[in-house]
Amino acid sequence: MMGTKRFLIAGGSSGIGLEIVKALHEKGNEIYVGSRTKEQLEDLSGVHHLPLDVTEDPLNLEGLPDVLNGMVYCPGTIRLKPFQRLTIDDFLEDLQINFLGAISTIQACLTRLRKSKTGASVVLFSTVAVKTGMPFHASVAGAKAAVEGLTRSLAAEFAPRIRFNAIAPSLTDTPLAQNLLSSEEKRQASANRHPLKRIGTPQEIAGLAVHLLSDASTWMTGQIFHIDGGMSDLRTFR
Repeated sequence: MMGTKRFLIAGGSSGIGLEIVKALHEKGNEIYVGSRTKEQLEDLSGVHHLPLDVTEDPLNLEGLPDVLNGMVYCPGTIRLKPFQRLTIDDFLEDLQINFLGAISTIQACLTRLRKSKTGASVVLFSTVAVKTGMPFHASVAGAKAAVEGLTRSLAAEFAPRIRFNAIAPSLTDTPLAQNLLSSEEKRQASANRHPLKRIGTPQEIAGLAVHLLSDASTWMTGQIFHIDGGMSDLRTFR
């Protein structure tokens, strides 16, 4: 049992972020969700919603408590285009949402995280496409590679008080990925590309994030955790 703690989940109103909120809420923690929408949170009594657009500068996170035990940054993009069709604006938007938004949110929370008497934990999100080169992923893989570098750098800078880790999933069944899973044929083809022959669930990814926020992971920092059906490291031959 993790005990009652206070967490900010940026982008916690859909997909993986929402599953993290639900799991933490079930454990009796005090949850603050920063997102543009809150409809999916209405059935979760006691969850605090803060209007948040990570592209704004400066961020407005008024309403957070003075002390945070951890935060998760979930906003992300899936922009798949041939390299020659990607514009500089495409790259900048992916960097803004995946990387710069994470920086702004962490900076806005840093004083609160430092006040956690038992230390704090920050969880960021990368993608399998950083480690495994994939066609059409140049923009998002570049942005997420920056997130991995940020994770390791901040883990070193803020040890031992604040831990930083990142999760690098493969394709997961979330609203963000719905265009890639819009037909049974697409779903099956995506599943077959993974050694475990299926698509990940948001609950599986959320479970790892909750573990990284918990006291059970207090000797883990600066790590990139691959939860990707085996895609990043395995090749199966029949």
